[in-house]
Amino acid sequence: MKKHVITFFTFVKSKRKNIIIFSVGILLLIGLLFGYGLIKHQSVRQLIKIKRHPVQQLLKPEEAKNRAEKFINENLLPPEMKVIIKSIVEEGDVYSIKLDIKGQEYTSYMTKDGKKFFQSGIDIEQMIKETQANKAGKTDKQPSANLSKTDKPEVELFIMSHCPYGTQIEKGILPVIETLGDKINFTLKFCDYAMHGKKELDEQLTQCCIQKEEKTKLNNYLKCFLQSSDSASCLKSASLNQDKINNCIKTMDKQYKVTEKFNDKKTWASGNYPPFDVYKSDNEKYGIQGSPALVVNGEQAQTKRDAASLLTTICSAFNNPPAECKEQLSSTSPSPGFGEGASSDLDASCNN
Repeated sequence: MKKHVITFFTFVKSKRKNIIIFSVGILLLIGLLFGYGLIKHQSVRQLIKIKRHPVQQLLKPEEAKNRAEKFINENLLPPEMKVIIKSIVEEGDVYSIKLDIKGQEYTSYMTKDGKKFFQSGIDIEQMIKETQANKAGKTDKQPSANLSKTDKPEVELFIMSHCPYGTQIEKGILPVIETLGDKINFTLKFCDYAMHGKKELDEQLTQCCIQKEEKTKLNNYLKCFLQSSDSASCLKSASLNQDKINNCIKTMDKQYKVTEKFNDKKTWASGNYPPFDVYKSDNEKYGIQGSPALVVNGEQAQTKRDAASLLTTICSAFNNPPAECKEQLSSTSPSPGFGEGASSDLDASCNN
């Protein structure tokens, strides 16, 4: 009997031990699951915290203006030049900034947080239209390295009067025109849209009328204008008949609706650039995309902008080049914009 009692208590003790072990196991399991839940919950919170972007501090227009002005002056311009911020307006997620640098107007962009600056923008819809037009063969003219030859080359230079790269090539081509004289037929023409405001439209009408009414004085006028950008004083210094020029301007302005279209922004290219339709058909004919573009014997010509290179390019279009083609002209590329100076050769242009 005693043996059975001891056996019973041994059994109970064993069971109790198993129950305790089992209970401890259950508690450990619950603890592990609870702990894992806390860890998982904590990791999710950390993940959410990581993915949550901090609220960006957006600049007010005046703050953006000051930041852009400081950035341009200190990082993009030489010490002697300063930018003038003419206006700053919101365009979607960025600020559109109108700049004035030495009388030249530009449009640049900056993100509203002031962290990204874009010197120019691309109008995607306009680019798509131009690409489609190219594919359709409407503006598929490309600059030609091998120009067709004639006895008297036709030379047409398309620019915008206040485009710094247009004025650059003008400085280079004037000595060529003077050297070749009546050996070529030279015509100054303009792009069918303007990028530098009303002053550019007015100046282009002036130059069109000088070329039409007193062509032999155009070079002298341009020499003055390319240095000073002062049209009024250059008209006087070139001894032009201002009454004749003014009457021509009024007639041409009315004929091509230059001012009328400037005042109607619905006519502007890409909503930003007023039209100048005096040479619109020629722009379409040659596929002119921006300023400058040199057309020789009906083909866009690839060339540098110094006088020596321009002389070589134009002389390559003669059947029999005259002796003037051997003249030694400057091989230094003029500076962009108005005034004196030289520059490393640039192939930049003003285009939309």
